Amino acid sequence: MRSILLAPLLAIVVGGCGPKYTEVPDDAIVHTDRMGYHHAYWHRQMVAADFVRPGLTPSEIIPEGSVLVDLTHPFDSETLYWPTDERGFHLEQVEHGRTKAGYYYESNRYSAPEHGGTHLDAPRHFAQGAPGVDAVPLSRLMAPAVVIDISAKATKNPDAQLERSDIEAFETRNGGIEAGTIVLVYTGWGVRWPDRKRYFGDDRPGHTDALHFPGITEQAANALVSRKVAAVGIDTASIDHGPSRSFAAHRALATAGVPTFENVAQLEMLPVRGAVVVALPMKIAGGSGAPVRIVAFAPRRQQP
Repeated sequence: MRSILLAPLLAIVVGGCGPKYTEVPDDAIVHTDRMGYHHAYWHRQMVAADFVRPGLTPSEIIPEGSVLVDLTHPFDSETLYWPTDERGFHLEQVEHGRTKAGYYYESNRYSAPEHGGTHLDAPRHFAQGAPGVDAVPLSRLMAPAVVIDISAKATKNPDAQLERSDIEAFETRNGGIEAGTIVLVYTGWGVRWPDRKRYFGDDRPGHTDALHFPGITEQAANALVSRKVAAVGIDTASIDHGPSRSFAAHRALATAGVPTFENVAQLEMLPVRGAVVVALPMKIAGGSGAPVRIVAFAPRRQQP
């Protein structure tokens, strides 16, 4: 099955400056998955030029029947950062109230480490000379998504990992993972946010020797690289599981130019297939990571 076309979305975001998309999607392909979602892909030829005219309405951009799902944790005093980044997110009020001219004015300044909260890891984070945040192609940040669920084994073992066999089992049930797909790994860890002890397995500031949370094995990361995925995300603090010391999954994905998303929220709201994800980070020139606002256009859940 061909990927969901992103021509309309890409054309709007990048101003129609990219290549013209002329692929015709399969006719009315319907998916019903484990969560009862029901969705038909667009059933007509779409060309990017059709979607850059004035007067567009949201219904012409977003697939019919879709709902928006926010996959981002808010940034505030409770936002979780890696234990060695003890400052975390800091918002300082600069102005708040009436000016001498009589009108209300409010302004703040904020500071935060690159890696914390819902954020993007650029390939540069673990691969010298690889693209930074500002150089990650938009095509890797806006794409059809699949959700691989390992929550059952994560419930039994906080150090559980997505393994190559999990990917193969997913494809047996749901079809192959196509090139250009964003792969999201659902562990169920999001319900623990922002309880630092439950989320990290350890709440000692500065300590990383007793962390426990799920992740992805190096072999699974390489399997996703071989499938030419656009990006990989997870609902835990790191692509590598808590006990990792080598960060092998990070290195495998970064070396291949694959960006990753960590601390992704509400993955339980997405279907196995059928959602389109948009993950746009703060465009920090040369950054190794950045806060990211991730949203998904997901099929509306079918009522029983």
